[in-house]
Amino acid sequence: MTLDPGSPPAGRARLADVAALAGVSVGTASKTLSGGGRMRPETRQRVLDAVAALGFRPNQQAQSLHTGRRWTVGLVTTDGIGRFSTPVLLGAEDALGAGKISVFLCDTRGDAIREQHHLRNLLDRRVDGIIVTGRRTDARAPLTGVTGLESTPVVYALSPSTDPADTSVVSDDRGGARLAMEHLLATGRTRIAHVTGPEHHAAARDRARHAVEHLEAAELGLSTGRVHFGEWSEVWGRRAADAVLRTAPDTDAFFCGNDQIARGVADTLRERGVDVPGEIAVVGYDNWDTMALASRPPLTTIDMNLAEIGRIAALRLLEAIDAEATPGMHTVPCRLVVREST
Repeated sequence: MTLDPGSPPAGRARLADVAALAGVSVGTASKTLSGGGRMRPETRQRVLDAVAALGFRPNQQAQSLHTGRRWTVGLVTTDGIGRFSTPVLLGAEDALGAGKISVFLCDTRGDAIREQHHLRNLLDRRVDGIIVTGRRTDARAPLTGVTGLESTPVVYALSPSTDPADTSVVSDDRGGARLAMEHLLATGRTRIAHVTGPEHHAAARDRARHAVEHLEAAELGLSTGRVHFGEWSEVWGRRAADAVLRTAPDTDAFFCGNDQIARGVADTLRERGVDVPGEIAVVGYDNWDTMALASRPPLTTIDMNLAEIGRIAALRLLEAIDAEATPGMHTVPCRLVVREST
């Protein structure tokens, strides 16, 4: 039976209808909705698209009795502001929601006691699994201290676990720095400065290290001879731009550790009457619309694919719930977003 996606069957859609529309077996469709089975991501996505197209609603009570699952997942964030964790959580929720799984969102605000409280509540609700994320890419200690955690699948997103036996999904900062440097070199820039955040932040250290490595591979070095560590702020970007141009006035590009810094750099260059990108190009990191699009000129930047990190984390969690965990570090590629600053 072949179904027209624009003409769902009369009455309530059946699992067989979903399978037919997705071009898979009923068993594969069932495993997708239960979070089980190993299959190609595109196959899983076809089933989820068919579910959406047909408005299919599985009988969750019957499924719970059959599998012992609650069809609920906890999302725990340490990021009260939500700048980074919100896109991750939305990506995860989209993937889980497509399979009709309910989500409990818990904000620990970076407080260990509050985290323990939320974990106890989630385990009391007998959630099938937990996704943990945060505001930074620094590794964090794994969840501990609550009875029941040892038998509950956990996946870490953006902020990886320090335990290599855990499943963590992170952004590929190495690839992101490479994309930025390759783009600047391709536009003819050879005197590149790097301005970034605090050195004790993994994101600042990693992006700086990979940027320098890529320049060295091209037999080049930073225009000032060093990385400029500071703050994740526009104020720091403005100050750093002044310092760079005093030290190396022939600098022809800035690669910045985030978009806030890059916008501050662009402000200083504009105030100095420097043509961006004619004389000096500027590349940011994060693709934060509030900064990147409001900058003058709008910023070329690296997108960390935060929503995709959340989506992949959700898929890894569904596999773990089905006893098919894939421990270790899973990286999600970044992408270059080119705008007027280069």
